[in-house]
Amino acid sequence: MTGLLAGGWGPPAVAGLVALAVAVAGGIATRTDAWYRRLRVPGWKPPDWAFGPVWAVIFALTTASAVIAWNVTPDPAARTRLIFVLAVNGALNIAWSVIFFRLRRPDWAFAEVLVLWLSILAVMFVVGGASTTAALLNLPYLVWVSVAACLNLTIVRLNPPFGPRFGTV
Repeated sequence: MTGLLAGGWGPPAVAGLVALAVAVAGGIATRTDAWYRRLRVPGWKPPDWAFGPVWAVIFALTTASAVIAWNVTPDPAARTRLIFVLAVNGALNIAWSVIFFRLRRPDWAFAEVLVLWLSILAVMFVVGGASTTAALLNLPYLVWVSVAACLNLTIVRLNPPFGPRFGTV
């Protein structure tokens, strides 16, 4: 098993399964229920149906980026850094959905999305040490989360105040 994970199909399979787990966890946390539908949103908000396909492409690109970086980085310390930044990024990605949709706190989610954005830069920096192509594959992710951060902030501004009573149905 160790030989399989060191090369061949191991890295793509592991990266794909982890990306799928992050996507599923984020999807489970996302609820477009009555609370969400009552939120005032800007006219430039992408349609709800667009989020799934965009995230699918982002996860595929990020997975490819991770596999490229892993395959060209034989150094165990560099691989540990790669796993660390990707794990933090995945946790932050899931956390945003939990905070926004489950806790119903777009204000807290806005603070969290700024940290998520920084974690994408960290991913780009770490994978960029191995491959410029790997770093560039994360640009759509950075752009999408930038748009999401602007959307999140606009939702906070259009729906004040966020607090204990706002989240009740």
